[in-house]
Amino acid sequence: MKSESDLTILGGGLAGLSLALQCRQQIPDAKITVLEKRQHPVPEAAFKVGESTVEVATHYFGRVLGLRDHILDRQLPKLGLRFFFPAGDNSRIEDRLELGGKRYAPCPSYQLDRGRFENHLAVQCLEQGVQFIDQATITKIDMGKRGAAHRVTYEIDRESHETTARWVVDASGRRAFLKRQLDMQMPSSHVGNAAWFRFSKHIKIDDWSDNSAWQEGHVDKTGRWYSTNHLMGKGYWVWLIPLASGSTSMGIVAAEEFHSLSDFNSLEKATAWLEKHEPQCADAVKANLDNIQDFRAIKHYATECKQVFSGNRWGITGEAGFFHDPFYSPGSDFIAFSNTFLTDLIQRDLSGKGFRIRAFSYDRIFKRFYYGTKTAYQDQYRMFGNPTVMPVKILWDYMVYWSITAFVFMQGRMCHQTMYMRNLSKLTQLGKVNHFMQDFFRQWHATTAGQDLRGTVDISQIGLIREMNSRLVEEMDTGTFFRRFADNLRQLETLGCEIVEQSGLSLRPPFRPSSRDTIRRNTFSTVFNPTLQQVAEASGSPFTNARELPQPSAG
Repeated sequence: MKSESDLTILGGGLAGLSLALQCRQQIPDAKITVLEKRQHPVPEAAFKVGESTVEVATHYFGRVLGLRDHILDRQLPKLGLRFFFPAGDNSRIEDRLELGGKRYAPCPSYQLDRGRFENHLAVQCLEQGVQFIDQATITKIDMGKRGAAHRVTYEIDRESHETTARWVVDASGRRAFLKRQLDMQMPSSHVGNAAWFRFSKHIKIDDWSDNSAWQEGHVDKTGRWYSTNHLMGKGYWVWLIPLASGSTSMGIVAAEEFHSLSDFNSLEKATAWLEKHEPQCADAVKANLDNIQDFRAIKHYATECKQVFSGNRWGITGEAGFFHDPFYSPGSDFIAFSNTFLTDLIQRDLSGKGFRIRAFSYDRIFKRFYYGTKTAYQDQYRMFGNPTVMPVKILWDYMVYWSITAFVFMQGRMCHQTMYMRNLSKLTQLGKVNHFMQDFFRQWHATTAGQDLRGTVDISQIGLIREMNSRLVEEMDTGTFFRRFADNLRQLETLGCEIVEQSGLSLRPPFRPSSRDTIRRNTFSTVFNPTLQQVAEASGSPFTNARELPQPSAG
């Protein structure tokens, strides 16, 4: 059987189905075909990882694709990202320094049961006229040249079918059909491994302590278990994510230089590894062995690609192209970025507008966003267990995210060429500021003793954090956007200078703090620093190294 389409998408997972839906909504007359190997509907819970979303992905799925009602009714709200740093043998959660909020952020985020969500996406695509074909095994891709149509051959129950397509987009995940066929593979310098498993019940981190002071402020929907919880240690982190189907997702992520995958690549090994590093988590696993739903592991999860958008009418989205790290939950964000670029290219082509130069430009912009974000992970796992440096780095990374990629995307400017040209110098400077700070965190880590800290840093109370987060959902005209973007750069420069000064290291940042009235100053010294000082003193572990977090000077 032969068919024709304007767009054929290879893979009907999160990336492929959301691209199909976005194209259908923005290009109503397009003929769209999605080829998916798995049979639908897929299982809930024990299906795929990538359940935690942050601001960009929530905006993309909820507002851009119009799935907000499903997310509100059928998924779980997320009480932000929450981090617990090492204390002693990690046998008492209440003794660990905690970084997280007691209130939901102004800009929401959610935990997505991937099976439930992808089933809903498939139904939405079918209802809106997308040809969604499951149980389809792709056997051959013939790429057209000089504007000729591409040809995709696939099998269903051993019967061969063929579709010709003006555009072909690879959303096949790590099978990466086009990347392999076109020799676009690239190794990543970031080397990490992961294992994950699901339980058929909710495992609540709130139950790990009966300390009333620790439990205060976390009741009902503000329970800690609604967060994406991170148990932090040197070279690793462990996640706990609740799912709306009643399951819990748990995973171990570690840099290879500190922890080999062979130490935790089976359930038995993972349990033993947790007993050594995260005993309370190990106890939870052993108490729920009868509720285990699956176990998966992946070696060297980071992947890169030479090119993702082409003027020859092909593209790559999702893990078929790039993936750097699950920390901070960025996977769905980059699906949103690539799908938005691709939808614009396809729409321009089908409406007779020029798209080839844009394809080249978007490819460069996407990779610039990717490599800029990668600096948050590259050679940084060494400090993951440092309770002095890592909380500051996390807040810095939040600020960078909300100031650049999330800000551009959520203000609808991702495909505005004039925005990039007008802000080229600012984007370049933002990159330099962030690169300097990521290197600074490594140096700061090397000079700190890394002793235990205890207590809670409630980021809900940090004014700048809530302010920057809330700006993402503000409606801005063009003039306001450009002024706010310039302010974001000045705010980051000012905050960076404060952090370096407070660290006590004899470094001079290659940028200066701003004196503009719109910029918050002394954020680190007057809010975050005293909070940690109070935490340390209350726990009986005052700072002994003046370089770590010195008292702010007068004024």
